[in-house]
Amino acid sequence: MAGSARLSDAAPAIGRGAPDFLGRPGPSAVHRLNPLTKATLAIVTAVAAVVLGGLIGPALLVSVAVVLPAMAAGVIGQLGRLTVLLALPIAVSALLINLFFFPGGTTVLFQIGPITATAEGLAFSLEILARILALSGAVTLFYLTTRPSDLVIDLERRGVSARIAFVANASVQTVPAMVERAGQITAAQRARGLDTEGSVWRRIRGILPIVGPVILGSIAEVEERTMALEARGFGRPGRRTLLWWPADSRAQSVARWALVLALVGLIVARLAGWLP
Repeated sequence: MAGSARLSDAAPAIGRGAPDFLGRPGPSAVHRLNPLTKATLAIVTAVAAVVLGGLIGPALLVSVAVVLPAMAAGVIGQLGRLTVLLALPIAVSALLINLFFFPGGTTVLFQIGPITATAEGLAFSLEILARILALSGAVTLFYLTTRPSDLVIDLERRGVSARIAFVANASVQTVPAMVERAGQITAAQRARGLDTEGSVWRRIRGILPIVGPVILGSIAEVEERTMALEARGFGRPGRRTLLWWPADSRAQSVARWALVLALVGLIVARLAGWLP
């Protein structure tokens, strides 16, 4: 029993003395928050923006839960660019559809042939855009301030299955890994004389020599990763022993539950008709 107690007491010390690559502290207080706290904030912000509706509610929510933390973390520039890029395709389509095809619109703004733009459609489009920006901003802030490996380790520490944690980590890292691989393959193909610049037809012809290796490389990487995981005993029964896990505190735990309860109260108020 004494030896077990000493091992339990030594676990945090092992985490503090672990190599830097296991858990380097983030450059700001927002980065150093527990991953579950930041995930809770992102989910609550996204859902609350949809529940609130209108323009003022999502705007205030984005200012408090997205813009201020991004400024504190020093990622406001990156957040703005990535949020716009992420939301732009959906935002443009939502704006056009609701502006020109909103049912019941009576106040005509302008006409393009048989298509009529209405003020009601514009107002509804702006509300949809506010929700889209709140959702994409919350997700982007979480992505910019949280390492996927930290989230996976924290989830596994809390009892989540290692397989589920690995799937979550792989899902988050798939797109950045493919983008990085595509950049490397493009540079290699250019070094071999492939013309990927110039006219549109030349760019189209240069897609296949890039897409093919990216897809085949991704498939080969999946096989290699599977073999590596099996070699390390990934499928063995029981929980793994973690040498390090992200720091957490009672204050953050209280904050997470407060956010969840606030969201539940907001949903109940919306269902009861207490919100405008």
